[in-house]
Amino acid sequence: MELRQLCYFASVAAHGSFSRAASYLHLTQPAVSRQVQNLEAELGTALLLRTNNAVSLTAAGELFYEEARDLLARADQAIRRVRPRKDGAVVRVAYVASLIAGILPQAIQRFQAVAPQVRLELFDSTPREIGKRASDGGLDMAILAQGLEGCLPEFEWMELRRLSPVLVMPRGHPLARLARIDPARLREQEMHGLGRADFPEYAERLRVILQPFGVRPRLVSQSADGISTLFATLEASGGVAVLTEGILDMLPAALVSRPFSPALASSVVVLGSPALPPNVHAETFARLLHAEAGRVSTPATKAAGTAPSRNPAVGRGAREHGKAPTL
Repeated sequence: MELRQLCYFASVAAHGSFSRAASYLHLTQPAVSRQVQNLEAELGTALLLRTNNAVSLTAAGELFYEEARDLLARADQAIRRVRPRKDGAVVRVAYVASLIAGILPQAIQRFQAVAPQVRLELFDSTPREIGKRASDGGLDMAILAQGLEGCLPEFEWMELRRLSPVLVMPRGHPLARLARIDPARLREQEMHGLGRADFPEYAERLRVILQPFGVRPRLVSQSADGISTLFATLEASGGVAVLTEGILDMLPAALVSRPFSPALASSVVVLGSPALPPNVHAETFARLLHAEAGRVSTPATKAAGTAPSRNPAVGRGAREHGKAPTL
C-alpha cells in the first residue's frame, strides 16, 4: 500500500467524484481510478459505490476513510518537521522505493540533525517518472537501478548498494516450503512482473540473470505499475515474481520471499545528481545514504566490494557500454 493511494482515495471520497478529485490532484481521471482500484484489490473489499454521476463510500469505505485521513495528517505533520526554518534551502530526491527501503528513514533522521534548516522533498517514483522530473529540472538527486542512467544524461552517478534477487510468492505456494530456491525450478513457473511502461528494464534484466541457469522467463503478466500492485497480483493469482531483497520490509503478511541458491547476479543501485550546479546539501544527504547503506549491508555484500566511488562514467553511457538493466 502506498501513501499516494491513500491520498487519491481520500480525495475521491472528499470530492464525491473521480473527475473532481483528478482535477484537484492535477492528474488524469484514469490514473486516479486505477490507483483506487489497486487499493481496493489489495484490501480485498470495495471502498466506493460508483454511479454514472457520482461516487459514495461503502460501509468499509467509511471506516477506511477515517483511518486514511489520520494517516495522511500524520504524514503531513512529518513533512512539516523537515521544512526550512532559516535559509529556505531544499533537496529534491526521487527514488524507487524498493531500492532504498531500510536505509531512507535513518538517513532522513540524521540529515535533519545536521541540516535542520534544509527541507527534503521526497518523491516515491517509477523510473519513467524520475526521468521526466529530472528533464524538467526538478531534481537534486535520483536513485535508480544501474542501467537506467541514460535517461538522466546530465547527472553524475555513483554506486550506492547492491541487492540480491529473491523469489516472492504467497505463503501457500509450494516453493514457499523451501528455505532456498534453485533457479532451475523457475523453468516450469509462470511469473508476474513489473509493467513495461513504468519499468521497461524489468523483463530484460530477468532474462539476463536467469540465462546462466538455462531458464527462459515465462512472464504471463507484466502490467503492475508499482510494487504494491504487483503484490496484489501475486496474492490474487497465487503466482511468483523475482524482485530484489529491498522489498523485504514492504512485504504484506500474505506473501513471503526466498533467496536463490545458487545466487542470481546482484542488482546495483546507483545514486546520481546534476554535475552543475553543485548542491552541498544534496552531497551531505548522499553521504548519509552511503553510510546507512554500508551499515545495513550483509557481510557477503561488503565482500563484493560495494564501497561508494564517484565516477561519472558509471552513469554516462552505461547502456552504450553494455551494462545490463537491473530489477
